[in-house]
Amino acid sequence: MSEEKPTVYILRGDDREKIESLIRQFYEQLGSPEMAEMNTTRLEGKTADLNDLRAAGLALPFLADRRLVIVEDALDRVVREDNPKKGGKKQSEDEGISQRDKFLGFLDSLPPSTALVLVIPDFKKNKNRNGVWESEWVTLNPKHWLIRWAQEAGTRVAIVDCLLPTDRDMARWIEEKARALGGGFTKKAAQVLALYVGNNTQRAVQEITKLLTYVNNQRQVTDVDVENLCVNEMQASIFEMVDAIGHRNGKEASKLFHLLLEELDFTRELFPRVINQFRFLIQAREILDSGGTQRDLYGIQGLLPFLVSKIFAQAQNFDLPTLEKIHHHLLEIDLGEKTGRMPGEVAMDMLIARLSVNNLL
Repeated sequence: MSEEKPTVYILRGDDREKIESLIRQFYEQLGSPEMAEMNTTRLEGKTADLNDLRAAGLALPFLADRRLVIVEDALDRVVREDNPKKGGKKQSEDEGISQRDKFLGFLDSLPPSTALVLVIPDFKKNKNRNGVWESEWVTLNPKHWLIRWAQEAGTRVAIVDCLLPTDRDMARWIEEKARALGGGFTKKAAQVLALYVGNNTQRAVQEITKLLTYVNNQRQVTDVDVENLCVNEMQASIFEMVDAIGHRNGKEASKLFHLLLEELDFTRELFPRVINQFRFLIQAREILDSGGTQRDLYGIQGLLPFLVSKIFAQAQNFDLPTLEKIHHHLLEIDLGEKTGRMPGEVAMDMLIARLSVNNLL
């Protein structure tokens, strides 16, 4: 790191893989692992106060050009202390300037020998502006006080976007990451792995590394490799859970559900797979009810060919009205999770118990 580089790096987004990768790059630029360790401080924004930030940010580096200070959830305490509605303590008039202004004053006081990395969780959502749909950051949008300060600070600040790839872009992301790791994926292999991991980039890197090790970087990873090493085992557990639901075996279904929770994040990994599973079953049941055969199931979009026979067999355990009710309840669970009405894991557990006694209403 040199003096020409920014003193503040704002990492905004929800892609932890990219965030951790950037932090590793900063860390490696400090020199040897021992030297980097001595010149790196990690703080949690939820617990660290402004005095902690000052102590770390204003300290001189030890036998190095710069000192690295990483603050996770960097705005959490500032926002809470300035906003009593979010759990902060109301500030009296004689306490002087707000925490926000104190925080910005601290940023302005940082010496060139400090590299302060502010990690701020954020994501984008689409907004309709006069008939035109635009994508905008939810927290650190152009009107946010920190972004306005960063624009005025000029080259002293670098804003790095760390946004998760969309489901549509994930296959390409996997191909690029595999190349960066010294290997390669066929397009079909990348598509299959993307269906398996969703847009969880951290899990994707784990699976990519495992697959590249399996082929010893001597050839491209194929869809068969992905199916054999990644998909089959986890998908089999999901099939078993849905089978248990179909046979009204609530105890077994609940046990399998909790085993899956130990391996997968509910919101980002497990629940989307469960929804997809029942979506496939609805389509399969509709095909079968209209006189179709197993061969017709190959036309279901997104259903991997090697899963067709399993979906065909499983569809026999449900009638169409039941599947539609289950799908409706799954959408309610999704809404409850997103609005904070009820944790998804709890709601799913309750649904499994109701399904096991054939009580959907």
